[in-house]
Amino acid sequence: MKLWGGRFTKETNQLVDEFNASITFDKRFWKQDIRGSLAHVTMLAKQGILTEEEKEQIIKGLTSIREDIENGDLEINESYEDIHSFVESTLIERIGDAGKKLHTGRSRNDQVALDMKLYTRDEVTILKELVIHLLEAILKVMEENTETYMPGFTHLQKAQPLTLAHHFSAYFEMFKRDYERLCDIYKRMNYCPLGSGALAGTTYPLDRAYTASLLEFDGPTMNSMDSVADRDYLIELLSAMSTIMMHLSRFSEEIIIWNSNEYRFVEIDDAYSTGSSIMPQKKNPDIAELVRGKTGRVYGALMSMLTTMKGLPLAYNKDMQEDKELTFDAIDTTKGCLQLFTGMISTMKFRKEVMAKSAMNGFTNATDAADYLVNHGVPFRDAHGIIGRIVLYCIDKGICIEEMSLDELKEISPVFEEDIYDAISLKTCVEKRMTIGAPGPKVMEEVIANSKAFLKSL
Repeated sequence: MKLWGGRFTKETNQLVDEFNASITFDKRFWKQDIRGSLAHVTMLAKQGILTEEEKEQIIKGLTSIREDIENGDLEINESYEDIHSFVESTLIERIGDAGKKLHTGRSRNDQVALDMKLYTRDEVTILKELVIHLLEAILKVMEENTETYMPGFTHLQKAQPLTLAHHFSAYFEMFKRDYERLCDIYKRMNYCPLGSGALAGTTYPLDRAYTASLLEFDGPTMNSMDSVADRDYLIELLSAMSTIMMHLSRFSEEIIIWNSNEYRFVEIDDAYSTGSSIMPQKKNPDIAELVRGKTGRVYGALMSMLTTMKGLPLAYNKDMQEDKELTFDAIDTTKGCLQLFTGMISTMKFRKEVMAKSAMNGFTNATDAADYLVNHGVPFRDAHGIIGRIVLYCIDKGICIEEMSLDELKEISPVFEEDIYDAISLKTCVEKRMTIGAPGPKVMEEVIANSKAFLKSL
């Protein structure tokens, strides 16, 4: 059954029906559709538009549909145009003429706007929880690795020593911002479009504020045209998910590098790795690679949505039906990636000795060696040149700075004394960096405490 057709004298082409239909994908928000209808009829009865008896009949019918779908006793029939027509037709079959009054005072335009908002709002809540779980996993690594030394990088070149806790803290900050973005989206989208009609409201005396309160919105939307034409909240969500995926992809890239035979910083748990069909020695970081790959999929959804909306006049246009499949896919993709990535880093093992050795062999303490000379009266530009010569000497000899004898150091600069070895140890290099945000253990304790407090406040 179609919810329209009175002014049509012939059936639509079968291909048109199939092209126009949305039930194959919008059936996923059947719960939201029924929830919106329950609130709508409750409001209609409060306003005297429906009798109490009609309200009770409709509520009983809608509740039975919800229960039967949940129990598997009722299958959503995809021969209907959309989920709205399926629910309404099933209701009429069950309770008769009272069911025909369900749609009083609303349009499919504000109905679908409501369903999509309710669904998206639910999914934002789930996404927030998944980001919290990831933040908790990151924080655990931070707490356990404040003295796990490793090289920090710029341009993928070893730069300065830091700790694994400090490295993971950078991702904590990224995902914290992601969480806050999701909170902002929820707050901004949490206004109810129901009662806006097709675009110009309705002549029925609806209480839109009451409907909004029943559905736990902060209030009704303020313009009926914008209410049915707005997809900003989806664009914002797709943008936020794209940023989440970008952060996951960057993190995945590092884990892939760290997992390589050349680095060997980490060992990914067997449960989050796969092997090769031909090379028995292989243990591949497939989860990290898939997360990295699926990022483009979410980006694509964002660009599709922006492109769909860019030329649409007010108010509703059928183009907007394209919002659902790509948004559903992007949400499913982001949720799956968050869950798997959290599991992967929670079970990953860190090879601390390998990390420390890599930091030493990469001259990450060269800046500290230059600072040592500066503190002993050598101008920085001269100190920079001296350390550059030392690095060349070490490369030629295949050693690190710590392995040079004092005599060798003094040959290049007589300023060096025995205390140089303590000054350029990884421990000293890290501990001297005590400004907030740096990897020093004291400030990292403060950062970890702040991170804990953030999670506790959620």
